[in-house]
Amino acid sequence: MPDSRPSTIGELRRTEYRVIPVRAELRRNLIRRLAAGDALFDGILGYQDSVIPQLENALLAGQDLILLGERGQAKSRLLRGLCALLDEAIPAIAGCEINDDPYDPLCRRCRDLVVEHGDEVEVAWLSPDMRYSEKLATPDTSIADLIGEVDPIRVAEGRYLSDELTIHYGLIPRTHRGIFAINELPDLAERIQVGLLNIIEERDVQIRGYRLRLPLDVFVVATANPEDYTNRGRIITPLKDRFGAQIRTHYPRSVEHEIAIIDQEATTFDDMPVPVHVPHYMKEIVAEYTQLARRHPQINQRSGVSVRMSIANQENLASNALRRALRTGEKEAVARISDLPALIASSAGKLEMETLDDGDDSAVLDKMLVTACHNVFRRHFNVGEFAELVQRFEHGGFTVEAGDALPATAYAAALGELPGIDAATTKLGEPTSAPSRVAVLEFVLEGLHRGKRLNKTEMDGTAVYGG
Repeated sequence: MPDSRPSTIGELRRTEYRVIPVRAELRRNLIRRLAAGDALFDGILGYQDSVIPQLENALLAGQDLILLGERGQAKSRLLRGLCALLDEAIPAIAGCEINDDPYDPLCRRCRDLVVEHGDEVEVAWLSPDMRYSEKLATPDTSIADLIGEVDPIRVAEGRYLSDELTIHYGLIPRTHRGIFAINELPDLAERIQVGLLNIIEERDVQIRGYRLRLPLDVFVVATANPEDYTNRGRIITPLKDRFGAQIRTHYPRSVEHEIAIIDQEATTFDDMPVPVHVPHYMKEIVAEYTQLARRHPQINQRSGVSVRMSIANQENLASNALRRALRTGEKEAVARISDLPALIASSAGKLEMETLDDGDDSAVLDKMLVTACHNVFRRHFNVGEFAELVQRFEHGGFTVEAGDALPATAYAAALGELPGIDAATTKLGEPTSAPSRVAVLEFVLEGLHRGKRLNKTEMDGTAVYGG
């Protein structure tokens, strides 16, 4: 189907198309979505009553904004989500490096084109993703990266240094009429921050002393870690003052929000040899484990504990269950308590520990796993519900061996003789297949052990529960 959109400035004029500033465009589209009751961001969970209202206020006010938060709080995703508020397509002079307005071009090339060809100058249509630029700030980021530099190749072609056409524009001018995002703003050198300040305050560009004025139409957004942002010397005060809104992000405030994010973000594969099931109570343990880490005194809270830790842990938990099913030939893989040690490997790299006297990080992680299991068990059960099961251990000399390498058939005797497991399975809303019942059995036994009703002896990768 041929494109029916105008292809020249003249055709564009005949449609009476109006060019509006990017802030007005974002504001107009936000107003429409709010009035229609549409969600502003897809895939952002837990911010509906905290961060998003503040973000909407900043957009309605047309303010540049900065998101403050530790790592793994969806700051970059929020910024990228702003593209949904841009128009489906806007016109720009074809071939322009800085997306020039067809009616009012800024760069020398486009001004010359309009003078020479008038309304016959071609226009191109820019999609939202073409109008969004993102830069990770690093100490070696230069003015040339962000604003521009003299291009030696253009000089070698015979142009004078004083010719505006020798300039190679940086990311910010190339995002003219769009959104420019800079991550980890305090990592920019101070002299680069001064250049960014000039863009935000004056909408002006200066390149190596050129008498060049480009009143850029750029919506500037940034992210920063609160620890860096508030320390004197990491960011110049005038630049802080130019951001209209400073919005604090946060980690999921509940286990259920954490689980919802895990389910949304965890990697899945289409070629699974056997189905893998992670029970909801096991997901609760994964989420509780991360939330405990965010409060633990021996973990560096300034660095933060990312939601990525929860995601990686659930992926590892499911992988360990799958590995067992493949080795034992089972037709279903169900994650269980004996799979939890697999979380240590996926957690260690996500945490920054405070200095420990013995240097044993794994001991801290093990203790948090134990606490997470106990907390989740107490949410669902009390030990009194399993009085008959405990008596079976105490008076019958009964023991149960558990381990991540054992197939479900190894638990057949325990499932047949221990009362209360089927009722617990029903209460947890889990299937009644043998692997699912085994997972519930391990959960109950571990909960009773942590509730000081059963003993547990660990050896060679297995654990034996007894009275």
